[in-house]
Amino acid sequence: MDTLLVLTILIVVFALGFDFINGFHDTANAIATSVSTKALKPRHAIIMASIMNFIGAMTFTGVAKTITSDIVDPNKLGHGSVVILAALIAAIAWNLITWYYGIPSSSSHALIGSIAGAAIAASGFGIIRWSGFIKILEALIISPLLAFGVGYLIYSIFKVVFKNNNLTKTNKRFRLIQILTAAIQSYSHGTNDAQKSMGIITLALISAGLVKSTDIPLWVQISCAAAMGLGTSIGGWKIIKTVGGKIMKIRPVNGVAADITGAAIIFGATFIHLPVSTTHVISSSILGVGSSHRIKGVKWGTAKRMVITWFITLPISATLAAAIYTILNLIF
Repeated sequence: MDTLLVLTILIVVFALGFDFINGFHDTANAIATSVSTKALKPRHAIIMASIMNFIGAMTFTGVAKTITSDIVDPNKLGHGSVVILAALIAAIAWNLITWYYGIPSSSSHALIGSIAGAAIAASGFGIIRWSGFIKILEALIISPLLAFGVGYLIYSIFKVVFKNNNLTKTNKRFRLIQILTAAIQSYSHGTNDAQKSMGIITLALISAGLVKSTDIPLWVQISCAAAMGLGTSIGGWKIIKTVGGKIMKIRPVNGVAADITGAAIIFGATFIHLPVSTTHVISSSILGVGSSHRIKGVKWGTAKRMVITWFITLPISATLAAAIYTILNLIF
């Protein structure tokens, strides 16, 4: 079988594997607050998140096109198939490492860093489309800061509006609202995260000369959506424990504020075709809500550990991808 075809098939398999892992790695982001407040039973939360992730993944393709064309030029990428395969292997490896230790790191940072690292190893720094790459980095950096601020603001408004309400009754009502906000959050997750693998597969197809346009083929969209939905159905219990309880003690009213914030930021990014880290956005939303509720109630040790992981993910994944590319280039 032709080497290029073998590489392309491997890329599709690994890209779907990345989406599958992304599903169970990032499931916690969408449902952690609703599970921790017992608004939803874990099994029901995961089923709902799987369905909403799939629907969200089938709704948009703008972020996928950004991944396909804004990081590197797919038509000028030397050893393109080997570069993409190396990037996927590196991103999957980092996702599994952080999942194993229960750290809510960014799949987006891992994937984008890996693409850049492998491409630079293959073709030098000139292969990077710096305007698009910097725009993506800005979105990854600004979105969690924005989520923190919006989360702080929304919960501050909640405190004023519901200050005279009975706490028990208020939490009971918000526990019902959480079911809706968790569903919306899961949907928003699908609109952004699943598209990254769609973009990767399309990049590989263009690099192999199998397609000419950056339009996402329907079979790519369906397979990536299905892989993420299936991955979501397995769940990521270690990360659920971190996001749902080790940042702050979450009550239903906190959870609703965080869910609304996270979904709004992710939807905003999807509409302007920018990939963001759903992990960063949702965790930062919880930090913002927690700071507004009671700043001493936030477990800043866990937050510090998360932030460190966020910062090291991109350079580590880039270095790892460059090393894997060097090895694969000897084989292929």
